[in-house]
Amino acid sequence: MATSKENSKLILDDTCKTKPDITYPTQWSYKLIGRDLNAIIDAVKDVMKDRPHTCTQGNSSKNGKFHSYNTTSTVTSEEERNQIFKAFEKHKDIEMVI
Repeated sequence: MATSKENSKLILDDTCKTKPDITYPTQWSYKLIGRDLNAIIDAVKDVMKDRPHTCTQGNSSKNGKFHSYNTTSTVTSEEERNQIFKAFEKHKDIEMVI
């Protein structure tokens, strides 16, 4: 079984054979990237409307074309964590979710 320290170094891509050992409930963060910062903020309000969460503004690209925004919330299961991810991924104002 992997330890928490080992989990923090896992790169979860198609080549990763190890699944992280996540204990729920846990705080989970989503980095959202889009073209319009206000639209990203509205997307967070839309997806996280009934869920307590915190937010911080991330970086903007050199030319201001892209902006990042971070939101964190407690999730109680992998299913819930993935549902939130999918909701952000499908949102029209979000270009990428990390």
